[in-house]
Amino acid sequence: MTRSFYCQALTLLTEASIPVLVGGAYAFGRYTGITRHTKDFDIFIHPRDVGAVMGVFTKARFQTEIPFPHWIGKAYCGEDFVDVIYSSGNAIAAVDDLWFEHAVDDEVFGLPVKLVPPEEIIWSKAFIQERERFDGADVAHVIRACGTSMDWERLLKRFDSYWRILFQHLVVFGFIYPGEQSRVPAWVMRAMIRRLEDEVAHPPADEHLCRGTVLSRQQYLPDITTWGYVDLRTLPENPMTEEHIAIWTAGIAIDGAGH
Repeated sequence: MTRSFYCQALTLLTEASIPVLVGGAYAFGRYTGITRHTKDFDIFIHPRDVGAVMGVFTKARFQTEIPFPHWIGKAYCGEDFVDVIYSSGNAIAAVDDLWFEHAVDDEVFGLPVKLVPPEEIIWSKAFIQERERFDGADVAHVIRACGTSMDWERLLKRFDSYWRILFQHLVVFGFIYPGEQSRVPAWVMRAMIRRLEDEVAHPPADEHLCRGTVLSRQQYLPDITTWGYVDLRTLPENPMTEEHIAIWTAGIAIDGAGH
C-alpha cells in the first residue's frame, strides 16, 4: 500500500508535467548506502509549482495540507504521506532551478526519477541543529560518499554569508574521518581558513544579532524574547515573514521537530 501510494504520487506529477526531485531517505540512501525505513516520502519541487502539485493531489482524493506555507506541504493516504518540500524551515535553502539542472538520474520503485543533488542535500541539512534533531552525521556521510565528485564552488556559493556553517561541518568531518580528509579539496579548507582569519582581524560591528534561530527554531528563543537580540529571520534579506516565523514557532508545540 505504501509503495503504491508513492508510485501513484510520482506518476500523477509526471503525467501533469511537473518537475519533481526525490530527496529524503531515498536520495540519502542512494548516495551513502545507508538505508532508512520511514513512513514519509520527500519530494522537492520549485515554489512556483506548489499550487499545481497540491491541486493534482487534491484531485486524486489525497488529504492535503500546507502546515508551514513558507516551505512544506503534505499529502496523505492513510498513515502514509508525501512531504512536498520547496524550501527549508529557516527559508534559506529554497528550491531553485539549479536543483533541477544538477539533479542525478536514478530509479525509485521501478520508476525513473531525478534525485536532489548531494550539494543541495548538504546545504539544506547543514542548518538542522535542533536539540532533538541534528543532521551533522548526514552531512558527514554525504561528504564521505560524494566529496571527491561534488561541485564545491557551487556549494560555497550556496552557503554564501553562512559560510561558517559549512566550515563547521568540514572541520568536524576531518575529526570524524581523519584518513578521509582528502575528500574535501584542500583549496576549500584554505578558503574557509582565510575567511575566518579575515573576520578575526576585522570583526563585524556588534549589532546584537542572533543567527541561532536559523539553526534551531526553539533553542535560541530566549536570546530573542528575553535578552533582546535581533532575530536574523526578521531582517529584510531573510525571506521569512513575521507570519511565517509565528507559524513555524507555534509548530514547536505540535511536532517538536525543526528543519
